[in-house]
Amino acid sequence: MPDPFLLPAALMDEFTSGRLLPAVGSSLVHYIWGLFLGSLLGFIIGMAVATSRGLDAYHAWLARILRPIPPLAWVVFAIAWFKVSHAGAAFVISIGVFWVNYFATYSAVRNVDPRFYELARAFGQGAYFKLHRSITLPAASPGILSGLRTGVGQAWMTLIAAELLGVPGMGQEMNSAAGVGAYEAVVIYMLAISLVYTISDWLFSFAEERILRWRPS
Repeated sequence: MPDPFLLPAALMDEFTSGRLLPAVGSSLVHYIWGLFLGSLLGFIIGMAVATSRGLDAYHAWLARILRPIPPLAWVVFAIAWFKVSHAGAAFVISIGVFWVNYFATYSAVRNVDPRFYELARAFGQGAYFKLHRSITLPAASPGILSGLRTGVGQAWMTLIAAELLGVPGMGQEMNSAAGVGAYEAVVIYMLAISLVYTISDWLFSFAEERILRWRPS
């Protein structure tokens, strides 16, 4: 571990050299895209599978095959398909985020009280989209949002590994600093990741409270 008293000087060096802020900005590009795509697809497919018996039976074996494969295993394909680019890094990040949101959405929807559906059908709300818009989404929203919030952190944990592709970002800067023994710079980027995650988690928590303000406290 580096001397803590060296960290302020390392922070100033990374900032004044023009490495810190561009690295943060570059990481945010593929982080946001990976988080967005993984969350969106995880929610849509999880919702579809949980509300369709036929799709659930078909998709169950596919999920068992693909779920154990870690996001890092897809790095080779990301390079082959997208070259060294933000798209390749976002692809790797989205895989990790996808499964978090898929299972969170699936579990939340499947755990909705069936009596809600009976009551909705009794009042003529039995059409597929109307039923799930008025019943499923409100009832399952706490679980779905919990998965989305977990995905915010999962994306950061996958980001450093995704940048092994060679895409500029905080992960690449950490690898470069570690290669020359500048471990105080590595800690600076670790703290930068922690700070950006804290801000993003706070923003999501604020939005979640607004969305779920109907829940009793």
